[in-house]
Amino acid sequence: VQLVESGGGLVQPGGSLRLSCAASGFSWDYYAIGWFRQAPGKEREGVSCVSTSDGTTYYADSVKGRFTVSRDNAKNTVYLQMNNLKPEDTAVYHCAKRSGLGRLCPNLHAINFDSWGQGTQVTVSS
Repeated sequence: VQLVESGGGLVQPGGSLRLSCAASGFSWDYYAIGWFRQAPGKEREGVSCVSTSDGTTYYADSVKGRFTVSRDNAKNTVYLQMNNLKPEDTAVYHCAKRSGLGRLCPNLHAINFDSWGQGTQVTVSS
């Protein structure tokens, strides 16, 4: 099982980035995929999740209206489009699959996900 994130970088406040999470080594259609972030000195925070059953999406309150998660099943890839970025969005962003077989998104707690990618750094600064 492998999840590889990409697309991070340095962006000014108000800017946009699109992160990608490429998955391999497991039955893609049977697992919801989540995005998390971790800033220095802080706990890992659930950001978003997309289910495989009907594409239902979930967002943390801190990113609602600014971030959009989507998945391309033909490419086994999940995307996180981040708009109107703020300095407080600065963190390492990770994707992970739901622990245990399940198409639906569980609660956005790290304990409910596994097979974490190595992460991609997002820095929002002027």
